[in-house]
Amino acid sequence: MTSLFIVGFFILTLIVLYFIPRLLVWTLAMFMYLGLIYEIAVGTRVSIFAFSIFSVFYLFIVVFFNLKPLRYVLSRLIYWKAKKLIPGISPTEKLALDAGDSWYESEVFNGKPNFEVLHNSHKFTLSAEEQDFLNNETAQLCSMIDDWKSSYIDRDLPVEVWDFIRKKGFFGLVIKKEYGGHGFSAAAHSEIVMKISTRSGFAGVTIMVPNSLGPGELLQHYGTEEQKNYYLPRLAQGIEIPCFALTGPTAGSDATSIPDRGVVAYGEYKGQRVLGITLTEINKRYITLAPIATLVGLAFKLEDPDNLLAGIGNPGLTCALLPHDHPGLEIGDRLLPMNQAFMNGTVRIKESFIPIDWVIGGQIMAGDGWRMLVESLSIGRSISLPACGTAVALFSTVLTSAYSMIREQFKTAIGHFEGVEEQLAKMGGLAYMLNAARQFTINAVDSGKRPAVASAIAKYHLTENGRSALIAAMDIHAGRGIIMGPHNYLATLYQGAPIGITVEGANIMTRNLLIYGQGMMKCHPYLQTIYESLTGNDGFKIFDEALFGFVGSFAQNTVRAIFHAVTCGAFAKGYPASKFNSYYKKITRLSSSFALVSDSAIVFIGGDLKRKERVSARLGDVMSYLYMACATLKYFKDNDERVSDEIFVRWVLEHCLFNAQNALFDVLDNFRVSGIGCALKMCVFPYGRMYKKPSDKLDHQLSQSLLNNCETRNVFKSMCYVPELQDDIVGRVEIAYKAVLATEPIKERIHRAIKAKQLAKGDMAHVIIAAKASGIITDVEIAILDKAAKLADEIIQVDEFGPYELGPKNAHPEWAGKIKI
Repeated sequence: MTSLFIVGFFILTLIVLYFIPRLLVWTLAMFMYLGLIYEIAVGTRVSIFAFSIFSVFYLFIVVFFNLKPLRYVLSRLIYWKAKKLIPGISPTEKLALDAGDSWYESEVFNGKPNFEVLHNSHKFTLSAEEQDFLNNETAQLCSMIDDWKSSYIDRDLPVEVWDFIRKKGFFGLVIKKEYGGHGFSAAAHSEIVMKISTRSGFAGVTIMVPNSLGPGELLQHYGTEEQKNYYLPRLAQGIEIPCFALTGPTAGSDATSIPDRGVVAYGEYKGQRVLGITLTEINKRYITLAPIATLVGLAFKLEDPDNLLAGIGNPGLTCALLPHDHPGLEIGDRLLPMNQAFMNGTVRIKESFIPIDWVIGGQIMAGDGWRMLVESLSIGRSISLPACGTAVALFSTVLTSAYSMIREQFKTAIGHFEGVEEQLAKMGGLAYMLNAARQFTINAVDSGKRPAVASAIAKYHLTENGRSALIAAMDIHAGRGIIMGPHNYLATLYQGAPIGITVEGANIMTRNLLIYGQGMMKCHPYLQTIYESLTGNDGFKIFDEALFGFVGSFAQNTVRAIFHAVTCGAFAKGYPASKFNSYYKKITRLSSSFALVSDSAIVFIGGDLKRKERVSARLGDVMSYLYMACATLKYFKDNDERVSDEIFVRWVLEHCLFNAQNALFDVLDNFRVSGIGCALKMCVFPYGRMYKKPSDKLDHQLSQSLLNNCETRNVFKSMCYVPELQDDIVGRVEIAYKAVLATEPIKERIHRAIKAKQLAKGDMAHVIIAAKASGIITDVEIAILDKAAKLADEIIQVDEFGPYELGPKNAHPEWAGKIKI
């Protein structure tokens, strides 16, 4: 009887901890002693002794943790010990941690995602004006671009394209209308960059940069009124072409280590002695648009040895604006990133003096550059690079599904081979996931958020998975994909894919340091408060409250995770209105497991999490996959739950759950304290691995849906530039694809006739003649077959160059030196 009572009491305690972990539970203590009296009356001596020990221990816990004078004894010991052990944090790291906001990833992080919040959040929409610009000006710009000619022959966009970009305000997409810009939403910005990027990666970069992290963005948020009124109209009209110079040879991802110096000093400007900055030994590289920039944004470390700032502004990383022709400024040299023709180059200054008013935001903003950059970066990373990564996945999926029906081997469209099906399903699923995550993260920006963690998730996973989709596309195209030329619609995207991986925070750093590192501080309800109380002065009381809040939260997460694990998530929170309710429950179950493992890592690894990058990366993977699963469910619901989307949603959810589960296993298998890792694994995965990757059957269904031009594929296509014009290679692929689809019923009839012995097997041309003679097909249907065969034959051809068009052939002396004239 005693054991049953203890078990029941323990369960009741856990329930209380689940709901009200910090309540003064005198009521439970009273029930415990009533139970003890009962045991004295009817139990044995052993049971009385056992229960007495249990009750005394429990009463001690209740009293100790809820009476502050007693609790302070323990918390003071922990406080002073932790204060000595906590790793230091630099001012720049603190700025990075403080900058930006959390978004829905905080729901995932804390183990109890609220799906009502998910579905009631901002919906991705374009205004009528924005949609019109996307349908007309953006499509017209795409039609003017010859990617092969611009990328490999001219190494630049034509003059008429530059003029069109200026005239139509492509450099002022996000500049407010009061300054002459379009004032478009983040959603429109993303859609426009994405569509252009499906036509030309380097054109997409050209439009992306002035509207992302750069002078325009910084001026809008931090510039003085004088700076805004002068520069923003000029930027919006394309009178000024901006660039922003941050990265240098010794400072890439670690931007705070830039050696470029500026010293506050008095100097001459326009014949007058003014307070300013002497810039010395500035050396920047990888600066997009620098070779053609007329306005250069520059980041440097400001020093003020003579205290000339006089309390207005501070030394530290500072951002300023310089006209391209300012004395001492050297720009113009070009770099060639992965053979991509977008303008990229160097910015150098040996010595130059600039007025203090050229600091963005004026003198008062001196030393505030790092905060400005970090806050703006969270917006840029949410929009531009995710748009480019998604563009690659969508375009690859649309064109490869078409090519897989056009290209035949062994008298069968290659899309029907299981190996191709597997890759095609992966592409379609990833494209759907990336687009959903892109839109969901954009929603945060359009809601007024600066999503620091969500932007890192989007930047990393959308560029990485975009590259994965493109690699699959290249594998399916095989030889057709590797021969360069005007008719290769994948090669320039393939060459440019690594660029998105490396810029605005290299992906290795983003995954290993930023996603979970920032997420831990931004999303955990108590951790940042604890950290700040330890690194500040006299923070004991704040520490005590936050510490025991953490203890209560840890207890909740433990109970929740074990309960959902033991019950396989049967009682986890779902979304009953959805046909995917079971997946909502699975997300909740894994989210609760993640919260427990994350809390355990914080407790048992502590400050070393900053250095245990692989643990941090895997925890970030769990959070990221659950975030993208939630984004997919929101996208599906927001788009009226299209029937054709259902298999894509199921594929994405199974892909995300499988990868999140595996990442958790990897964390626990490599946990610092192996015994704790094993115990946690038993708690959160008592039955082993529960989730499997998408099945072969689901892969087959998804790939066949794409091959048969389902509604979802057409939605993908609408986001890309795919003109159905015969003089455009992309358009010709789509025309040929539809022509091939039109032959499917005819071919099926012929196949049935062969199976029924009405026709003999043989060469297709002879079979068609026999089918016509037998009345199985008509002359009109033969014309349909001939047209499709002709169009398909054009598509599978590759570009050829003349004997000396690509250069000399020096193997034979008599041919040496010959080139195309």
